[in-house]
This record gives sequence, C-alpha cells and structure tokens, in this order.
Amino acid sequence: MKIKVRGIEEGQPVPEKFAFGVYSEQDHMSFGPNRNPELVWEDAPEGTRSFVVMMFDPDVPSVADDVNQEGKTVSKDIPRVDFFHWLLVDVPATTSRIPEGEDSDGVIPKGKEPGPGPIGIRGVNNYTQFLAGNPDMAGTYAGYDGPCPPWNDEILHHYHYEVHALDVETLGLDGEFDGAAVREAMAGHVLASARVTGTYTLNPDLRKD
Repeated sequence: MKIKVRGIEEGQPVPEKFAFGVYSEQDHMSFGPNRNPELVWEDAPEGTRSFVVMMFDPDVPSVADDVNQEGKTVSKDIPRVDFFHWLLVDVPATTSRIPEGEDSDGVIPKGKEPGPGPIGIRGVNNYTQFLAGNPDMAGTYAGYDGPCPPWNDEILHHYHYEVHALDVETLGLDGEFDGAAVREAMAGHVLASARVTGTYTLNPDLRKD
C-alpha cells in the first residue's frame, strides 16, 4: 500500500498551513491555519473493509515541567512519548482520499467534537490533555490538530502520517476513545500500512528559514 501526503515530502518540514502553532518572533508561537493535509492512498490489499488514519509525534517530552518556559530548555535526553494529533477510524473501504481542510480548517478553542466526522469517526487527540489547564482552550479535541511542539525543545519533532487497511468494517469504538484504544482495537486486523514522516520545530535555533 502507498500513501501520499500532499505538500509533505518524506523527512522534510511540514508546511505551516498544516500546523496548530507557527513560529512568532515576538511570542515564540501563534496559532496556525491548522488545516489537515490531503491524504491519498492506493493499492490496498484484497479483503480491506475499512481504514484507520492517524498522525502522531513520537518525540514529545514525557516530563513537561520545562515546556515553553522562558529561560529553560527541554533537554534532548528526556524520554519521549507518542502524542496523537489525528485519529480517524471506520473510514470506508471505498475511500482513498481525504481532501485538504476536510477534517480541520483552523484552530477551534475547546476542540472539535468526537464521533462521526466528514470522513470516518473522530477519536480524541492529545491536545485534550495538553490544554486541560488553560481555561480559554480546555476541552475535548477530536479529529486533526496539527504540529505545535515546545518552542524550547532541543530536538526536531517527527510527524508520522499513517493509513492502515483493516479486515473489519468497524473497530466498535465510540465516545471519547484515544490513540491507545485505537491501537489496541486494530491489533490483529491490519492487512497493510503506509506512512509518510514530516518534521517540524518552533525552536528558532533548529529552524531552516
């Protein structure tokens, strides 16, 4: 199976139009266009009955004490964990494209609703936890919300855009399910997978302007 993420080449920076946060010289970060990129996939194996679409960042610091703190940096030596940015399940087997901006077009304070979306069923991404302490932004974030790594992180972040072909029509997930629930539910049902990885940073010392 093959996947193309329009505008993102393997190993190259994710364009700012797909980002939740963009670099700001004055404030370190400001809200970005937060549009989901166009995904196109082909050559799904025979027997495919649905797809899972996910995007996640495996480089998120496991300890957030120094994240986005003036005068501090997030050490490259801190253990890293997965942060899910996009979860779509029960995408019909007849689908092979998600248009740009179809699942997200702008930052929505307090998040988009989980459940049935324009394509498939939206799971809950990790902005739900990350923004929980912000009274203006706290809420349940579902569907796509793009990159916004700590602006003081010493490492470049990687973003894996994936499509998985499954042998079941539905994973039976509903409500506020997360990335761990998706991975558990699709275990043993994956016929094929495809991935494109982009990079992103808000650290001015790592940016290639």
